[in-house]
Amino acid sequence: MEKIAILHTNDLHSHFENWPRIKRYLISEKQKLEKAGYFVITVDLGDALDRADPLTDATDGKANVELLNEIGYDAATIGNNEGLTNSKDQLNHLYDAANFDVVLGNIVDSDTKKRPDWAHETKMINTPGGNHIKIYGLTAPYQSTYTLEGWTPIDDQEKIPELLDNDNDDEVLVLLSHLGVTQDRLIAKKFPRFDVIIGSHTHHLFEHGERDNQSLLAAAGKYGYYVGKVTLEVDDDHVINSEASVVKTSDLPVEPEDSKWLDALEKRGQDILAQSKVAKLDEKMDNGLRGKPRMVREFLSAMKEKAGTKAAIVNNGLFLHALPKGIVDKNQLHQILPHSMHVTKTTLSGSDLWRMVMEMQKNWKFLIAYEQKGMGFRGKYFGQLNYDGIDVDDQNNVYFDGKLIDFNQTYEIALLDHYIFIPFFPTVAIKGDNNILYDQTLREVFASYLSKKYPLE
Repeated sequence: MEKIAILHTNDLHSHFENWPRIKRYLISEKQKLEKAGYFVITVDLGDALDRADPLTDATDGKANVELLNEIGYDAATIGNNEGLTNSKDQLNHLYDAANFDVVLGNIVDSDTKKRPDWAHETKMINTPGGNHIKIYGLTAPYQSTYTLEGWTPIDDQEKIPELLDNDNDDEVLVLLSHLGVTQDRLIAKKFPRFDVIIGSHTHHLFEHGERDNQSLLAAAGKYGYYVGKVTLEVDDDHVINSEASVVKTSDLPVEPEDSKWLDALEKRGQDILAQSKVAKLDEKMDNGLRGKPRMVREFLSAMKEKAGTKAAIVNNGLFLHALPKGIVDKNQLHQILPHSMHVTKTTLSGSDLWRMVMEMQKNWKFLIAYEQKGMGFRGKYFGQLNYDGIDVDDQNNVYFDGKLIDFNQTYEIALLDHYIFIPFFPTVAIKGDNNILYDQTLREVFASYLSKKYPLE
């Protein structure tokens, strides 16, 4: 019988403040386990990066890979932040300097129909005791967005039977899942061949694991608040006993140099971004949750320009800070628009446009102070909705570009991709022909607009 331990992290989302303690724990715990006779494997479940952090954005996530390299992970899979907030070229080079294997079985290149060169479908680890640990990696297959970046995602329920056709009964199967807890439980029920399913994506926490069918499910929350550990007793490639646990990062000791390290990391990212000058403003560009401040007016124009439409809609809470008079750089734009969001060109019939605007009119007062949670960072409060090119009178007549809308005509509007997914304006998702303009984030759209309207001298 052989003792095997798997240390795991997930959904760090560039929360670097927890990294020094995580790093020390992973290194020291591996040493302790090895002294206790364990063979140790270390894995990451994806979403290690988040472009809301300036250093991640400035380096296209490569700074995050540098940190992961400090651990000596055996394997990692990707999350939607790696896969969808990087362009195809950026993702193809994200792991150029990685000292660990990326295991990913359900994303292929849309052009070549092949798995990318940087990914392995599975990874086999042969232990000193003669056991075989086979690691699989699957990520959330977002059909509507991966295709925009030139990737074809494969549904996990379609891919898993294919993967398991190639397995051997004399192997311990471990799934690195960035699919979410609901899918993990479904997989455990439908495919009991997996001995361990380590989960992520939905930020769920199993402090002592969860038993589903023949599988042990493990999960360590989000943001590096916890680090997970799975221990196995294996005999002739069969798991005799398995347990899961987590350690709370805040309970780990803090070293005096940790805060200095974090400050230096933050400064490094801000300095890189600040080197890129964008525009020169003639006066301050204010923001605010209510009214129609200059920031909102200018951004609505930027959205119309990007989408080639005569109308745009945006919520004030999107903008976190004002812009001062004078030179504007990319670091300032990152501070006001850190979100990984995009302009969407939406086409609606006149009747559906009227319905969408009525949904907005119904909800706008409630949404001003609505605190946004989930789906990544979208600003603290939603803020007031503002229209450009759309007007509503006291009788709920809707005007587009100054003319009463014709219910039988079609209209194009610039919105945020966020509006497709939130529940407040269902017409956008149900009736809209939505074309997400994925080539630029909102801050990049705003940078292009400002650089032309307020050029550097």
